Amino acid sequence: MKSITINGSKRESVGKKVTKALRNAGKVPCVVYGGGEPLHFSADEIAFKDLVYTPDVHTVVIDLEGGDKIDAVLQDIQFHPVTDAILHMDFYQIFEDKEINMEIPVHTKGTARGVKNGGVLRYNLRRLKVKGLPGNLPDFIEADVTSLKIGNKLYVTALASDDYTIQHPDNTVICQVKTSRNIVAEEDEEEEVAADEVPATETDDVAAVKE
Repeated sequence: MKSITINGSKRESVGKKVTKALRNAGKVPCVVYGGGEPLHFSADEIAFKDLVYTPDVHTVVIDLEGGDKIDAVLQDIQFHPVTDAILHMDFYQIFEDKEINMEIPVHTKGTARGVKNGGVLRYNLRRLKVKGLPGNLPDFIEADVTSLKIGNKLYVTALASDDYTIQHPDNTVICQVKTSRNIVAEEDEEEEVAADEVPATETDDVAAVKE
């Protein structure tokens, strides 16, 4: 999995006044958990651009002044409700020999057979919650949809791997091919035409004679 380096500075004080001063200076207060005592640090808000504003997932190397480096993953982020500025970030320290939980994006491969026949591929899940060692987790999980016909569904069990454990029930649907509205409309029109072409029944003939 790709990694992004964030250059930061340790925070000794964590009061509201200090936090406000950091934000006014364009910095983001952060905390790293998972390595014993929580470690507080701050970094320029712009440094998180490639980590936050992307559909991809990354591990993070937090490079602190003094030479300390911490491997981590983003755990939580808080935005300002009006400006969308980053207010606070939580990280979780990772180790090569300890499994972690992450959400990995799903990328589809190929064109579904049902789509070629007029169907539409609908997504139920864009990311998979998985658990595994940091070194075994991929940048994304590839889902081959080529064989899906109209009405078929792709379940998470089709993406099982020895490198990680999927944290979803086996009946969780990733995507499915559904009938498009245009096809439904065409089928309704055909049924109406077929009904108009049905010959008069014997009862209809008797009614006509009585008239």
